Amino acid sequence: MRPESWQTASALPAAARRDRHSAGGRDWRVPDNDLLPLLQQRLRGLYSPLLADSTATILFTAGGMANWTVEIEKGRASARRGGPVTPTTTVRASLAVLDDVVSGARSGIEAFLAGELTVRGNLALALQLDGLFPSENGDDSGRTHTRSVIAGGIETFYLESGPVDAPPIVLVHGLSATNASMLPLIPALSKHYRVLAPDLPGHGGTQARHSAHAAAYLGTWLAAFVRETCDQPAVLIGNSLGGRTSLQTALDHPELVRGLVLLCPAVAFRRLRQFVPFVRLVRDELAVLPLRIPRPLAMRGLRSLFADASRLPQPWYNAAIDEFLRVLGNRSNRQATFSALRHIYLDEPFGGSGFWDRLPTLRPPALFVWGDRDVLVPAGFSRFVEAALPEGGSVVLPDCGHVPQFEYPELTARLATDFIAALPELPAIADTACTVVGG
Repeated sequence: MRPESWQTASALPAAARRDRHSAGGRDWRVPDNDLLPLLQQRLRGLYSPLLADSTATILFTAGGMANWTVEIEKGRASARRGGPVTPTTTVRASLAVLDDVVSGARSGIEAFLAGELTVRGNLALALQLDGLFPSENGDDSGRTHTRSVIAGGIETFYLESGPVDAPPIVLVHGLSATNASMLPLIPALSKHYRVLAPDLPGHGGTQARHSAHAAAYLGTWLAAFVRETCDQPAVLIGNSLGGRTSLQTALDHPELVRGLVLLCPAVAFRRLRQFVPFVRLVRDELAVLPLRIPRPLAMRGLRSLFADASRLPQPWYNAAIDEFLRVLGNRSNRQATFSALRHIYLDEPFGGSGFWDRLPTLRPPALFVWGDRDVLVPAGFSRFVEAALPEGGSVVLPDCGHVPQFEYPELTARLATDFIAALPELPAIADTACTVVGG
């Protein structure tokens, strides 16, 4: 089912759109030094049901006095010159780049990944830019939209990009991250696939429940998400906790999974389990207590995930830490994140329901990708995976940390697409009624 994104009460007249083939590539109605007329054109009559309960301000700035504010109020948006005192989100770029993004000539995500646009504050709100500013030519298959669906009783926010009738790929992020951590893979994969990237429960915009966020719980939620959004089995690409969640879905619901690409998956500990009795006594509710994480400490922790932290530009780190601190500022999200962290360590390795004893029964084809300098999930786990799944694929990337989609985005995307191209097709998923809300 393909929902509408931002609904337009009155379509923008063709004569008012920018003519990129005219002299200078600009509509003469839009002054070179002022974004406001274009913002007003693009926002006129727009409504986002995902923001129906939101009040927010987005500052677009090209530096100096070149500032414009978009005000979101109950799903509708308006624009004015100048900046707010405390913006919810700040989007900074040159005037030319801002003009391209607002006009729909270029994706905001593309400009962000190219390092030509930076975001501070609420990153999830900024990710709605592609839906807020649809393509000039009406073809939005290459853009990324924010959606919402009820999956397993949980309101789940997700990004979607690519042809609606293409085979589906579901990208699943890791612990304490959001779907933004999978952004580097979306442009390459969405050329030929329908790509969906949900926020895990209690992460990003997805609803937090007071449940034990163990692998079984998250795997059941992901299975429900696939059923609600896909009409055929999906390829699951998961990083860290997202990889473990994808594996659980594939073990419990193999009919929903065409294949797996697992990027440094958070597999069950085989050793160092002496603290399990103590960790079992710690309650998830402990995380509802106020928690202030110093920004420098969070930044050091994030940078330690990469073999070479200099591979990523500093604005990406700033955006990630802003989002991390914003999400964990909500106590329900803290509890969900803490619960998931506890259960990564408590994940049973052996026995009837143990991960390593169940892994040889995995039916969907799988490709495991490890980083040889991963400080969280050592690449040494690869030998146990290879023993359990001798027909599976396992690649260890040299000089790579825990997040290969950021350190080596092109290589990671190529490994994924080559693997997917060799997969057999599977029967369609039985049809289920669902309601998807576009943003």
